[in-house]
Amino acid sequence: MHLPTVRLFLEVADAGSLSKVAARRQVVQSHVSRQITEFEQQCGGRLFRRTGRGVELTELGRRAVPRLRAWLHETESLAQELNAAAGEPAGDVRLGLIPSAAHPLATHLFARLRASHPGIRLDIAEAQGAELDAMLDAGAVDLAILFRFRRPSADESALETLLCDADTYLVSAPGDALTAAPTLDFARLAGLPLVLPRRPSHWRQALDETARSLGFRLDAVAQADSLTVQKALVAAHPGVYSILGPYTIAEELCDGRLQATRLVHPDLKRHVTLALPRQGKLTPAGRAVAQAVREVVADWGQRLTAPSAGLVTSARRTPT
Repeated sequence: MHLPTVRLFLEVADAGSLSKVAARRQVVQSHVSRQITEFEQQCGGRLFRRTGRGVELTELGRRAVPRLRAWLHETESLAQELNAAAGEPAGDVRLGLIPSAAHPLATHLFARLRASHPGIRLDIAEAQGAELDAMLDAGAVDLAILFRFRRPSADESALETLLCDADTYLVSAPGDALTAAPTLDFARLAGLPLVLPRRPSHWRQALDETARSLGFRLDAVAQADSLTVQKALVAAHPGVYSILGPYTIAEELCDGRLQATRLVHPDLKRHVTLALPRQGKLTPAGRAVAQAVREVVADWGQRLTAPSAGLVTSARRTPT
């Protein structure tokens, strides 16, 4: 068995689409299709059935997935344990990240690992929280950084640990009077033109429900899945706002491209957690990555979740 080919097969099985995997890997779809076809020939039968919406596993494919996933995990674990026994954790670690935590956290995590564990290779999957939960359940990622609307309980602490809390901010172009104050009541969002995430979205649902509880509806003048698009629209159009978390806007606030105020009454907090595998255990390399995540958040979390007064001050500062 060729390890990269087995990884590709399992990735397609999880995604249910050749095109999604090709886009994620930034290769043409025909390249992925050719590798899957060659693997099917090695296995002696069809593993996927093509449908109008993508691909679905055949009976042979369904039988192969759990055995190949277990084989791959055992093979990778053995290689990493041998490396660890030689004194240095090494190998691939599949890390799931929600888009709003992907930067700058991933940047600093990568830099820390390159300095302390150069033999570890990060395989980063960026997806929404519900999709990452499913990937953890299926064993498609080894660990994930998530946003939760409630803190993990003591019973859940073995599988999911709290990293830090994140406040919620109303974001605008620089110089806006409404976001100049340190805090702003959520009720003041009534009637404001907002750029919001598209439905379905747990975050959008939480925002809509909060507004309804205060007797109004959020006015979405634009909707976008992309955080980059949301921020670009707000920065380019004074008087238009978005509702974002501190990880998403930290760089733009420091550079003076955006301005923000912390929303209060209610304080809409999300909890940044590190979710561990629900099947099996972490490899030595996985444990090293988990520890590095905790260290990065300890170093940077306070800055990224600082009180809004500090964020507003940094946003007004002339970049050096």
